[in-house]
Amino acid sequence: MKIISKGAEAIIFEDDNTLIKERIKKNYRIKEIDDKIRKLRTRNEARLLERASKIINVPKVIDSSEKDAKIIMEMIAGNLLRDNLNKLSKDKLKKVCNLIGKNIKELHDNGIIHGDLTTSNIFLVKDEIYFIDFGLGFISDLVEHKAVDIHLLKQALESKHHNIFEESFKEVLSGYNPDKEFLVRLGKVEGRGRYKKAL
Repeated sequence: MKIISKGAEAIIFEDDNTLIKERIKKNYRIKEIDDKIRKLRTRNEARLLERASKIINVPKVIDSSEKDAKIIMEMIAGNLLRDNLNKLSKDKLKKVCNLIGKNIKELHDNGIIHGDLTTSNIFLVKDEIYFIDFGLGFISDLVEHKAVDIHLLKQALESKHHNIFEESFKEVLSGYNPDKEFLVRLGKVEGRGRYKKAL
């Protein structure tokens, strides 16, 4: 078993063609509170993955243990979109970004908010995409939450892929096919973001 990724919230291990996500203990929290938070977030992410798996490509949950704060899931044999988006041909870039938009819309239409939409949390497998890391996700039908989800992705594209940002996000929105209410809300969310930056 080897560590392939370590973040602020979890360590990802590879073990016999499976991935194990283990939530990190936080020593600055009271142990009982920390245990409760880690169990709750593990259960929540496993449930979101199960729910999302019925509508889009996500890693299949093989097993989960709230007690150990671990989720065992299938290995995705692909590459992080973060490392490949800039290398795609124009046609493939459009197809991939349009597909991302459609997949996010499927999630949102089923009440699933990802909570951390970045190109670091999307895998590219040939002509398919897989969404990973639902650790900050939750269930909601509020337009506000959906708009924030899309805004997070827009920020990630602008930050990490600024050379192709405009065409990429345009295709994401095209695939998402937002209605007027959503676009108005997205504008308000972006306005708040600009105000915070100005401060």
